[in-house]
Amino acid sequence: MERRQLLKTSLAFLGTTTLISFVYPASKFLVPPKNSAKDTPLTIDKDDIPPGTAKEIIFNEIPMVVINRKGSGFIALSRICTHLGCLVGYDKFNNKLVCPCHAGEFDLEGNVLSGPATKALLRYPLKITADDITIG
Repeated sequence: MERRQLLKTSLAFLGTTTLISFVYPASKFLVPPKNSAKDTPLTIDKDDIPPGTAKEIIFNEIPMVVINRKGSGFIALSRICTHLGCLVGYDKFNNKLVCPCHAGEFDLEGNVLSGPATKALLRYPLKITADDITIG
């Protein structure tokens, strides 16, 4: 192969690679993603969450925590911190949700107690029957 032909082939390859590296992300940005959300609700047995405890779940690809608050009943909150998106955890000894990234704290209603977060955690509706808790 001649040197000139090798250079042409190399430039064509690099040009095509560069074009694809810009077109593919642009197409992913412009075309909306397919809705993969499941329409089936999630049911949890009430006995799985005694008073004063919580259960971490994932529903429709959203990390949540279902808390059985003493005297107040059940609540479902997003585990995604409103500051930078870290996953908060339930602190049963202090009755609050704590973000491990920047020490943000939320009460059991999802409201901000302290830290850099300024918005409350998202709250999800629950349907509570005699034996079950249904989300969605």
